[in-house]
Amino acid sequence: MHQLKKPYLLYLGDAQHPTDAKTACGLRDWCRDDVLGEWSLPAATVSVQLPRLSPAEAAARGAGSLVIGIASVGGKLPDAWLPDLLSAIANGLDLVSGMHTKLTSFPVLVEAAAQHGVTLHDVRHGNRAFPAGTGRKRSGLRVATVGTDCALGKKYTALALTNALRARGAKATFRATGQTGIMIAGEGIAMDAVVADFLAGAAEVLSPDNDADHWDVIEGQGSLFHPAYAGVTLGLLHGSQPDAFVLCHDPSRTTIEYFPDFPLPTLRDAIAQYVTAGRITNRAIRCVGVSINSSTLSDAEWHAYAAAMSSELGVPVCDPMRGGVEAIVQALEALTPPTSAPNAS
Repeated sequence: MHQLKKPYLLYLGDAQHPTDAKTACGLRDWCRDDVLGEWSLPAATVSVQLPRLSPAEAAARGAGSLVIGIASVGGKLPDAWLPDLLSAIANGLDLVSGMHTKLTSFPVLVEAAAQHGVTLHDVRHGNRAFPAGTGRKRSGLRVATVGTDCALGKKYTALALTNALRARGAKATFRATGQTGIMIAGEGIAMDAVVADFLAGAAEVLSPDNDADHWDVIEGQGSLFHPAYAGVTLGLLHGSQPDAFVLCHDPSRTTIEYFPDFPLPTLRDAIAQYVTAGRITNRAIRCVGVSINSSTLSDAEWHAYAAAMSSELGVPVCDPMRGGVEAIVQALEALTPPTSAPNAS
């Protein structure tokens, strides 16, 4: 388990696309008190609207780590970032990365970290071995967030559901499956770094037996409709065995992001396909709501869209950042047993 030093300085590198900064945005939005500011190369056009601090300035203000706030396609760590990373190390900051490329694969970083007594954290990678999936039914309740595409609100929705369930007195645990979620929660399994044969098994380990009235809220990854990442989505879905799922969607998109030849399904078709895939390991799986990233819609457009989709699909339609997820939580409460059972774990 990685023990991360806070507060964080978020590093945006030379990011050119807003969705590449989803790690930085997630930390800003869900653990704001742990974030001091941001830093980037001059070529960057993306900002998360935090104070701009150099590694030296952040260290002087008490920062513990520089966190790479980028989650780019392929997860590569460019050589152009090395001078800034070395500056952070020289100023006593740990480095924290969720990229596929390991910090420890750069000898210059390993040598500098040893020289300055700091730690390189590759949170996407670990030494743990996972079993193959068993398909065994586990005690407790599970809700998963799934999507029509990547980077459109699965993590935000899962965190919002967890907080709302707890606020209403329910037992709920956020189960992180990606690097940003792990940085927020402090634990979890980066599913896209697990060997494919053991994805379902890792998801079973992530969400073990629990009280009959306890909700594991499982952060989704990828999309069944993604030409590159559908495999991670399917393995996570099978191993999670969710009793319920929330479909996440961005209505401004018509195709998979970065893949213009792949149109998004309708929400009705997406729900049907997730139900079909999920029934492999849980015959009772159902959709309990739709979570929308409505940031591109005006208030009037959002209310009209939500009403129309809710009427068409027969489930609540919410935006966790614009009104919350109470209606979806009420749907989950309808599935919760009235009394607790002993913890079977």
